[in-house]
Amino acid sequence: MTSPTLLRPDLSNWDPENEATWDSRIAWRTLWITTYNLMLAFCVWYLVSAIAPRLNLIGFDLTKGQLYWLVALPGLAGGLFRMVYMFLPPITGTRTLVGGSATLLLLPMIGWTLAVRDTSTPYSVLLLLAVACGVGGGAFSGFMPSTSYFFPKRMAGTALGLQAGIGNFGVSLIQFLVPWVVGFGLLGTTALAPQQTTEGTNIWLHNAGLVLIPWVLLGMVLAAVFLRRVPVTANFREQLDIFREKHTWFMTAIYTMTFGAFSGFAAQLGLMILNLYGGFEDAPDPLKFAFLGPLLGSLTRAAWGPLCDRYGGAVWTLVSGIGMTISTVFTAFFLTPEAVGEFTWFLVGMLAIFTFAGIGNAGTFKQMPMIFDRRRAGGVIGFTASIAAFGPFLVGMALSVWSPQAFFIGAAVYFAGCTVLTWVQYARPGAPKPS
Repeated sequence: MTSPTLLRPDLSNWDPENEATWDSRIAWRTLWITTYNLMLAFCVWYLVSAIAPRLNLIGFDLTKGQLYWLVALPGLAGGLFRMVYMFLPPITGTRTLVGGSATLLLLPMIGWTLAVRDTSTPYSVLLLLAVACGVGGGAFSGFMPSTSYFFPKRMAGTALGLQAGIGNFGVSLIQFLVPWVVGFGLLGTTALAPQQTTEGTNIWLHNAGLVLIPWVLLGMVLAAVFLRRVPVTANFREQLDIFREKHTWFMTAIYTMTFGAFSGFAAQLGLMILNLYGGFEDAPDPLKFAFLGPLLGSLTRAAWGPLCDRYGGAVWTLVSGIGMTISTVFTAFFLTPEAVGEFTWFLVGMLAIFTFAGIGNAGTFKQMPMIFDRRRAGGVIGFTASIAAFGPFLVGMALSVWSPQAFFIGAAVYFAGCTVLTWVQYARPGAPKPS
């Protein structure tokens, strides 16, 4: 890439579609710093899902329903926060948005550190801390549209796929990291006494909140020093025009299929394993498997970005919908197990759902910059992400009210409907909006 010759120092004439007024170095630097902070944001969003299975072990007395609610609330809060975040990129700019969000992440991390050290902490306080974790989910609807301003459309699939995929990796990172760091006193915090489990062993559950604080502080510094703002501006009222476009609603339904399922199952997989298979002798440890699905979904989302740039997003969204529908029906056969050996097939089905969801997440984020202009694409990305972020809440509530089998059958029907919508509107020959 040759150096731009016409780009002004203040980036006031930034235009990624024009080689002379676009700087790839600034674009990629923005992508990596924002992605780093997004990964930490997802860690915080799913912090409760990593802590909740161990709360009763250290002396809390919470019912299955209370635990489902606790794990579901960050999803509800994340969706609501995204409704705000989606309007912020053209108002605040990238630097303020990313740096300010990183600062807010400290609040739930410190809060959970203190809460788990006192088993008399009221359930209402735990619920408030779960809501605070939703800030991590909300950030996605600001970070992704903001990053989309920095890249030309021909690179949108790769750039947004990498950012979302690596960002989503924060889900599996926190679920993998917590079981390890709660086993010892972290350097510099050994003065904090461990919690004693009901089995008489020590556990440092407060480390779940502490372990990422230094890395969040680093993210704040990186954002303040290196990020810039580009001239994409719009007030709140101007951004409402996306709601008059039917494809906003079509893509919202489809992205709810892909990311809604990814985020919802990621939050609840540990509790599902515990509740479905925990009663058997030699039952599987939920925390040893819960991170695998989000990991696969994150990897496929990142890996499929370049493929979406090459072949288009719609065809991969279609593949995703077909795969998710079949995988969900398959998994439904292993939700009323009679033996612990059925867990293997349950896990295979769940991992397939996550994998196809990751492909669909990449496909949809390639489609949106192709269907809409730059400013509207950013708004639609933010809005669809807002609705899909309710996934953890919706899945958690459904599992607390319905049987797992009834929920999975309903999900399969929804996935099939979205697959048909993708074919008719975007993927078939002569589609209204091929993307």
